[in-house]
Amino acid sequence: MEAAPTQASMPAAAPKQKMIAFLLAFFLGPLGVHNFYLGKTGMGVAQLILTITVIGGLVSAPWALVQAILIIMGKIDDADGNPLA
Repeated sequence: MEAAPTQASMPAAAPKQKMIAFLLAFFLGPLGVHNFYLGKTGMGVAQLILTITVIGGLVSAPWALVQAILIIMGKIDDADGNPLA
């Protein structure tokens, strides 16, 4: 009996940088740019849509500030669950 073909392992993606994620959240947070960087597309789209709406900035800006603090504290991982480097 022949052995089943195995998948070649994909090289691990480089870990996302904590400082880059923090700076994106701090300066462009209401646009959700940091979430796109972390691979969290759904959350990034949600923040972007909230910012575009009339009252979105009132919700999106504090949300981004909280996420910036959580990123710098190491409490947020990327979309694959990998800690930020």
